[in-house]
Amino acid sequence: MITPQILVIDDDQTIREALVAAFEDAGYGASSLPGVAGARERIAADKPELVFLDVRLKDGDGIELLAVLRAEFPQLPVVIATAYGDSDRTIRAMKLGAFDYVTKPFDLDALLALVARAVRAPRVGRKLEAPTSESAFVGSSPGMLEVWKTIGRAAGGDAPVLVTGESGVGKELVARAIHEHGSRSGAFVAVNVAALPPSLVESELFGHERGAFTGASTRRAGRFELASEGTLFLDEIGDLPPSLQTKLLRVLEDGRFERVGDSTSIVSRARIVAATSRPVAPKSEGSTMREDLYYRLGVVTIHVPPLRERLQDVPLLVDSFLRRWSGPRRALSESAMDRLLAYSWPGNVRQLKHVLESSLVLASSEVLDADDLRLPEESPSPAPAVPGALPPQAPEDLDLRANLERLERKLIERALEVAKGNRALAARLLGIRRALLYDRMRHFGSFGSRSE
Repeated sequence: MITPQILVIDDDQTIREALVAAFEDAGYGASSLPGVAGARERIAADKPELVFLDVRLKDGDGIELLAVLRAEFPQLPVVIATAYGDSDRTIRAMKLGAFDYVTKPFDLDALLALVARAVRAPRVGRKLEAPTSESAFVGSSPGMLEVWKTIGRAAGGDAPVLVTGESGVGKELVARAIHEHGSRSGAFVAVNVAALPPSLVESELFGHERGAFTGASTRRAGRFELASEGTLFLDEIGDLPPSLQTKLLRVLEDGRFERVGDSTSIVSRARIVAATSRPVAPKSEGSTMREDLYYRLGVVTIHVPPLRERLQDVPLLVDSFLRRWSGPRRALSESAMDRLLAYSWPGNVRQLKHVLESSLVLASSEVLDADDLRLPEESPSPAPAVPGALPPQAPEDLDLRANLERLERKLIERALEVAKGNRALAARLLGIRRALLYDRMRHFGSFGSRSE
């Protein structure tokens, strides 16, 4: 049996050597290159079954090399790796046909499982198209990485997309990214179904003829016409009146509809991206959506996680907002960042953006402290049990040092869980220096795979 060969392209010698050793230990043949130079020639000569490619190389751009490889070696799986959470690069990589996209530091078990899938199932090449603009997303959390991957895979097609997630997580940004990274020449048109009076929803979506109803003094094109050849974003689709769901289903199936007050069919080639902040699946409590419409809208489903489940993205979001609004002049103190990380963010990214914006306007200093943050008080709630709280102890089990160590380990485990393994964030949550966290982790032993 021929041993599958893997080529690692990374400018970090330590990473190259570690990956080559790990792949060889797993039974693969592995070799490496420090950059773009010579990559095409090496691949043509060695014919590897998989390329493991870093995004940022000293002598070139990994995404540009990916485009070349997909054109010249369309059946060669390429896994993209980076130390940075970058939505635009992730979307571009997946759209160009990357097999997958992973972030450093790596979980070795997950990485080897990914390599096994890639070696077994090389992909057919995809159409190469350049994106038109930068996406507004930032982050490094696994949840957001999955969002970007799905956007990249879905952008080149025409299938309807259903985006789910709480209010304020950025569902419209997902829809805009799908449009911007797609090939449609028409406009991106957004409408919030929940914001429209029920009596005007049909006219707003499908248009109306003059005299169709009281106040209709002129013919008006609806959103489906305006978005023809483009993308129509239907926000809060769960609020669409049941009486209009059949009409929407027909548009999804054959692209035809009629203006209010007219019987002439109009064809729209708008791609539909819908979003909802509440459950709309069949049999969900409070859902009034037809089952056939739900499945037609959700050919591709993207769930955007709430901010409280990806706290590791908060520092990156803060940095992005600060650079956008104030350049390098403004910054947050460590205590201010700690306060942001300790908050539950019921309003998600939208609330974080508003808090920072108002704080920047009202703060007099260039470095915002915890007291400068215009952060609303959270609603009081019953105090939760302390993670790792100890059960009632028998008198002979009251050794203070032993019990404190048990509680300390439980708290560290909980912090690492909340931080999704990010030790820097876990240290912030615990209110200790990272060096102390490392010391205590060594003291207690293995905590599994962790990231910086």
